[in-house]
Amino acid sequence: MPFILLSMASSATNIINCTQQKDGVPLEIKELASYTGFDRSSSISASIDGHTLTIVFTENLGQVSIEVSYASGNDVETTSIYTPSGVIIYIPYSGSYIVTFTLPNGDEYYGEFDVTE
Repeated sequence: MPFILLSMASSATNIINCTQQKDGVPLEIKELASYTGFDRSSSISASIDGHTLTIVFTENLGQVSIEVSYASGNDVETTSIYTPSGVIIYIPYSGSYIVTFTLPNGDEYYGEFDVTE
């Protein structure tokens, strides 16, 4: 299966579009804000395997914004993806992170994870 590698010049992370879930530690996806009353957290599957964050959307949610930030609040990477599909984000440094998903209707979901050496 071909992968498309996108390199963001302003950050040290790499993003690869994907359609398969890798093995790793699953992230619990929690609702942050809902404007529609429909919980879409089960449509977002994310896991961390070493420095690799894999995200798969199992249904069409439209164009979703994905923001990865340090738990302290500084942004690491922001991208957006059309669903259903997936993305792999390489996190180069160890530490505590938060990934936030913003759906086109404004609903937000997040997951917390740690990257270790």
